[in-house]
Amino acid sequence: MTTHKDHRFSITVHTDDLAVLYCLRALADYSQETGNTRITWGGTKKEDWERDGRSVTFRFSRPEYRAKFTDEAIRVLPIKSWSKVRVSDNDPATPQP
Repeated sequence: MTTHKDHRFSITVHTDDLAVLYCLRALADYSQETGNTRITWGGTKKEDWERDGRSVTFRFSRPEYRAKFTDEAIRVLPIKSWSKVRVSDNDPATPQP
């Protein structure tokens, strides 16, 4: 089982479409093949997205899971429906309230 500190490979994305946000959350869950998948999309609720200027950060336990997330989002979502804001290899997740 993975812990929050293990989920340090992050990607922050922006979308103006709430439906796309929920698709991205599902893709994050799908892409995190092992460990605690809920940590991956923690802090990406509608309220978080609105508060953070329609951007959210997904955190994965391996860089290949983050790459899978990006590849799948490119494959299944319209190209202009979301954009990558930043990527980090040292951005661990924190427990959500």
